[in-house]
Amino acid sequence: MADAVKITQIKSANGASPRQRDALRTLGLGRIGRSTERPDHPTLRGAVRVVEHLVKVEG
Repeated sequence: MADAVKITQIKSANGASPRQRDALRTLGLGRIGRSTERPDHPTLRGAVRVVEHLVKVEG
């Protein structure tokens, strides 16, 4: 994919707010170690910002 971003969940969502859990679901994550590749878009960047302490972003 051109301009793709790989997002990997590195920390648990235990204790996370409902907003953070929703952001993880929107990104296609939910378990530690799960990765997804998405096209880079401002909406995606906003969702990542909500859970930046739980995920690793590459690309």
